[in-house]
Formats: sequence, structure tokens, C-alpha cells
Amino acid sequence: MARCEQVHTPVDTVVSRMRALDSALPRRDGIAVFNRVYLTVTKEADRRIDAGPLADARAAVTLNVVFAERYLAAVEAVSEGRRPPACWRPLFQFRHHPGVRPLQFALAGINAHIGHDLALAVVDTCRTLDCEPAWLEDEFEQVGDLLTALEERIREDLMPGPDLLQLADPLTHLAGAWSLDRARDAAWTTARALWALRGLPDVAEEFAARLDLAVGFAGRMLLTPLPG
Repeated sequence: MARCEQVHTPVDTVVSRMRALDSALPRRDGIAVFNRVYLTVTKEADRRIDAGPLADARAAVTLNVVFAERYLAAVEAVSEGRRPPACWRPLFQFRHHPGVRPLQFALAGINAHIGHDLALAVVDTCRTLDCEPAWLEDEFEQVGDLLTALEERIREDLMPGPDLLQLADPLTHLAGAWSLDRARDAAWTTARALWALRGLPDVAEEFAARLDLAVGFAGRMLLTPLPG
């Protein structure tokens, strides 16, 4: 399939929606914690897209926006009284829990977004641009590289200080059990598998549903309340 020239909704639009959420949500809210992280990622992605060649920007814009819209759709579902995908439910359920730390909220959101949403966003982008996943591999890697670069900073910013050493040991253990690199690799494999199954919609739907549940289970583990 040839790469299409179509461009999805501008990245600026999703950035504006995330900024509105940042202003509206209490700072300690678990969704607000993840939203701040993701807003930083999306603004940096937009900056890199603007600095790159137009041919690459078209695919990059589409993938980044389709990807972001999956998170924003989950937020919208909850605000309207509907159930979000299973991968996002633990974060919404525990968003106000006093025993869950900011780093856990951030990692649970990244887990849901990378572990589930990214693979489906690649497939949606391939349909939008009428292309194969291989056409998007560079854009996929750019998204992953940006998230990986920010992950260390996120952990440093959100880990407790030396005055909370009693908490730091279990939190370090819990955070170390999840790997963005592994989640990123799995997302690419899953996207290719879903694309290969597109001629078998019932099988693809079941595959995606089981992925959603599995990622949600991992998110619930990441949000295990810790002693204060």
C-alpha cells in the first residue's frame, strides 16, 4: 500500500485538551499526574515534528494524534458516566487513593497507554493512511524513544526523597517490575499481529479484548497501595 498524504487532527488540538485537563483536575488526582507526564511528552513530540521534514511529519502527526485520542476518549468516557477500556479502569478507580504514590499513577497510565493503546493506534493509523505497519516503524520508534528518554526523569521527579526511605524500598521494587522497553516492544509485535488479523475481525476483536484485560491487570498491580 502507498503512503497517503492525509493528515489527522493537529497535535495542537490534543495538547490544548490536555492543558484544559491539567487546569481542571486537582494536582494530586492520579489522572492529573499521568496527564502532566503525557502533556510533556506530546508537546515534545509536537516540537520534534515541527522541526522535521514534512513527509515524516504527516505520518508522525497522525500516529501521535490517534494515539493521544485513545487516552482522551477514556477520560471522556468516565466524565460521561461510561466505562473506559479495561486497561484504564484501575487508574480511574484508584485515582484518589491516599496509599498510591504519584510515580505509581504515572506508570499505570503509561502502562495502559503503551501496553494497549499504542498497538491499536498503529493499526488505526495504518487504516487512515492506507499503509502497512512497516511504513510507520520510524514514527513508532520516535514515539518510543521520546517516552524512554522521559521515563528516567519521571522516575527521578516522582520518587520519594531520602526522608521517605521506609516507602522507597517497596516503591522501588514495584516500579522496577515494569519496563517501558518491554512494553514498547510488545506493542509493536501486537500491532503487527492485529494488522495481520484484519481479515479475521472476530479473532482480532477477541485478541484486542484479551490484551485490554491483561494490561488492566498489570495496571492494577502497579497501583498496589503502599504504606505511608
